[in-house]
Amino acid sequence: MLNVVVLTGRLVADPELRHTANDLAVTSFTVAVNRRYARAGEERQTDFIDIVAWRNNAEFVCKYFQKGNLIAIEGSIQTRTYQDKDGKNRRAFEVVANNVQFVESKKDSGNASSGFSGTLESDTNIGSYSSGSDEDFQTTDTDDDLPF
Repeated sequence: MLNVVVLTGRLVADPELRHTANDLAVTSFTVAVNRRYARAGEERQTDFIDIVAWRNNAEFVCKYFQKGNLIAIEGSIQTRTYQDKDGKNRRAFEVVANNVQFVESKKDSGNASSGFSGTLESDTNIGSYSSGSDEDFQTTDTDDDLPF
């Protein structure tokens, strides 16, 4: 069976590091992710996805990320049940982060809005090479053995 999630989105709040009774580092945070499509005449919708990171991933996220930063997460979906304050059974869905990475450079993240307006830019900071020319590439002698 397969349970793999890959997300790129913006943190909606600063992550806070906590520790369990066994001194394991953990953080929970929410990532805002735009949907790829929008219905005609409507704005693109944003999903808010709960993430949990443990140990080194939790420490990394809390040390280097803040509200508004673009983040990439690879993990798996986990469900859990609990009782709310009224005694009703509830189910929570969250992504447990196995790998967390930067998506934008430090200087680009400084340009990110510290507030969240409800929608996100689509495909932020994705470069395009369509305007390049042959002069941008170095020619190599193909008669030599390649190192791989």
